[in-house]
Amino acid sequence: QVQVVESGGGLVQAGGSLRLSCAASGSIFSISAMGWYRQAPGKQRELVATITSGGNTNYLDSVKGRFTISRDNAKNTVYLQMNSLKPEDKGVYYCNTDLRILRNGVVSSNEYRYWGQGTQVTVSS
Repeated sequence: QVQVVESGGGLVQAGGSLRLSCAASGSIFSISAMGWYRQAPGKQRELVATITSGGNTNYLDSVKGRFTISRDNAKNTVYLQMNSLKPEDKGVYYCNTDLRILRNGVVSSNEYRYWGQGTQVTVSS
């Protein structure tokens, strides 16, 4: 079994900052990409940022220069530092991880994507 748990959401005023964390645990052999998505009320889920195991990053255009994704491979944890928050950044933020699982001493040949439960981010104007 694999668990993915996010933390760090909350209420902040426009211009403020929040740091989200997401830790994966369980029967994990290796993790390749990790990422953050968000979903605002009435809108589709959108990709915010991703990071590979080698540290290559990709960002949604509207968050470039304000958000920074990073990871601690030893802790199987990914972070999202969000600065200069805007009301339009509001939503539920979801973490995902692409990983190979270890079960009964056997490493899976395929990668599997696991999602966290989401953490609410609210930005007041």
